[in-house]
Amino acid sequence: MLKTLYTAGLFIAATCMFGNTAKAQLKGFSIGPYVETGTPVGDFKETNNTGFGGGLNADIKLIAGFGVTGSAGFMYFPGKTYQTLNENSQTISIKGESLKALPVRVGLKYKFGFPLLYVKVEGGTATFVGGEGDHFKGTAAILAPGLGIRFLGLDVEAKYEAWFKNSTRGFFGLKAGYNF
Repeated sequence: MLKTLYTAGLFIAATCMFGNTAKAQLKGFSIGPYVETGTPVGDFKETNNTGFGGGLNADIKLIAGFGVTGSAGFMYFPGKTYQTLNENSQTISIKGESLKALPVRVGLKYKFGFPLLYVKVEGGTATFVGGEGDHFKGTAAILAPGLGIRFLGLDVEAKYEAWFKNSTRGFFGLKAGYNF
């Protein structure tokens, strides 16, 4: 985990250091921090509470309203205490395992004729960190469609994000950031 955090730190430092140089050459380049929250759905909501996280987001404008986007961050979904039956059909309480992950996403963004509104679809990976059980070890594939609005540097997006590994862990998310 320390190696992953070290690599992420180097990536963020390099991006910040060379961001202004790239911005001077690519007028359509922006980068900035974000925070997000996610409300689990399906089976995922039975074992985990609402999660939160943050990270760094980058956008590059292309032609005709299209753009490329990418982000790297951290998400945390605390475990929930839930009821289940044991082998003797007795109800017992179980504390679900907390999920901690490092999601890395890349995708395409399209701005509608109304310049503030956009749709986006991203894919990538979520590397689980600090898991004690087998459920939250390894890497999951990500698919995340979303709808957002960007006014000046403020960017707010509503999305559905699904992580695929053994089973689907999906959540509705709200992401807010500021791009420089």
